[in-house]
Amino acid sequence: MSLPIILIITSFPPRKCGIATYSQDLIKAIEDKYESSFIIKVCALKKKGTSLEYPDQVGYILNTWDEKEYVNLALELNENELIEVIYLQHEFGLYEGVYGAYLISFLKHIKKPVITTFHTVLSNPDMQRKTILQQIAFYSASVIVMTKHSSKILSMEYDIAPSKVTIIPHGTHLIKPVAKSSQNGFPFEHKKILATFGLLSEGKSIETALSALPKIIEKFPNIIYLIIGKTHPEVIKNEGEKYRDFLKEKVRQLGIEKEVLFINKYLSLDILLEYLQRTDIYLFTSKDPQQAVSGTLAYALSAGCPVVSTPIPHALELLDGAGLNFDFNNNDQLADAVILLLSNNSLMYEMHMSAIHRISPTAWQNAAMAHLQIAYKLDKLIDTQIAYKTPPILLDHIKRMTTPRGMIQFAIVADPDNSSGYTLDDNARALIAVAKHFDLTGKFDDLHLIHIYLNFILFCQQEDGSFLNYVSFEEQFGIKNQTINLEDSNGRAIWALGEYLSLGLLIDYHLQIQIEEAFVKSLPIVENFQSPRAIAFAI
Repeated sequence: MSLPIILIITSFPPRKCGIATYSQDLIKAIEDKYESSFIIKVCALKKKGTSLEYPDQVGYILNTWDEKEYVNLALELNENELIEVIYLQHEFGLYEGVYGAYLISFLKHIKKPVITTFHTVLSNPDMQRKTILQQIAFYSASVIVMTKHSSKILSMEYDIAPSKVTIIPHGTHLIKPVAKSSQNGFPFEHKKILATFGLLSEGKSIETALSALPKIIEKFPNIIYLIIGKTHPEVIKNEGEKYRDFLKEKVRQLGIEKEVLFINKYLSLDILLEYLQRTDIYLFTSKDPQQAVSGTLAYALSAGCPVVSTPIPHALELLDGAGLNFDFNNNDQLADAVILLLSNNSLMYEMHMSAIHRISPTAWQNAAMAHLQIAYKLDKLIDTQIAYKTPPILLDHIKRMTTPRGMIQFAIVADPDNSSGYTLDDNARALIAVAKHFDLTGKFDDLHLIHIYLNFILFCQQEDGSFLNYVSFEEQFGIKNQTINLEDSNGRAIWALGEYLSLGLLIDYHLQIQIEEAFVKSLPIVENFQSPRAIAFAI
């Protein structure tokens, strides 16, 4: 039986543009999340005068300059019974005709459900642009935008029903945080690094950052500003390296040649993320108030970079606590924001933490599931048997959080916060998880962890069979044990001991006898539980 096909109409690598990268990341996330459920194919958008070697995943190519091709593509896709749903990426400039009007010819003829992602939603549109966007939305089964602001504009200015619109934030890569203290030996290790990346074009207004640098350097001479990325292919085609040459000349005029480094390369994702992890502050200087979202902004936050940004909608919604905004083209405000951050290490750290926490829910894996959920709501994939890929079980963080005494209560991102001490709750949870893991895999390393958690639970048990919950890093019982209800932690400890005994695990005979005695000793306290959850744990 042939698998159903999900088709994505988009610009696609090796074409170099933000939407091509976006689509590639989205497809990879869907493929990583699901297995043997469907096939993903791409219809690549081709510009006139270009010739690219596409990967096998590209099953169709649309010559965007020929209106007849749009109709022909629709008719061809209609004939393929395996195609269940089409995801269409929309950006003004991807499609030919006035404001990309040729796309309407495709949508009028396609009989498959189309879910359209609007990467740009312009406010105060002229009548022709408004009509075209309304038509695209009309012929689409559903519409995706990436910010609340864009959703509001569609409703208020384009009269598109909110029920037809889903907000799915721009996806981000979850990457392992790297502590600055572990970066000894990195290039520029004694420098404060500012960075901007992406395909260069005049709209990025990098000259605003350059104009701010002398004021920043006056306070912090150990600054280096990395401008990462090649010039946008369309800019190269139309005007060559005019903009880059303009920036270089400005650097020379300002006398900041030693503080600015141009990295004229299109970096692979893994290399780009390395740069971002080493960056102290990310600068986003776009001068376009209509720019709804920025993938570069999302990637910077995923690396934990505090961001100083112009107030595009994406930045206004994401940067609360993770960065600072400054007015378009205002280099003085940009300089003041950078100086404020570099002068306040605690504020920098708070923003670093906030960036990681705020961006985590927007991981590409979540974006992938949200995209598929729309198709299910439309009943277009309802008969497809979806199989999720089971991720590997990793105990890395459990091991990182465990000392010879037990599991630490809290972490700061990925590092144990020893000052938070230990709790019976967390060690009971850890015992349940690792005991089940050992029962599943028989891994020798698990036995050491199980031994630690068992001994911690025994340490917490009192003469009457009850347990104390809060233990300092120095193994002292804290005052919170006298002021906070401990029923839930007691119920979870009984559950953990029972779980261990039920699996028939035997670490050593002497300890086994202690565990059995502790379990029996704890049972009478259940009769006095008032918390339904504690009772459920014990059961």
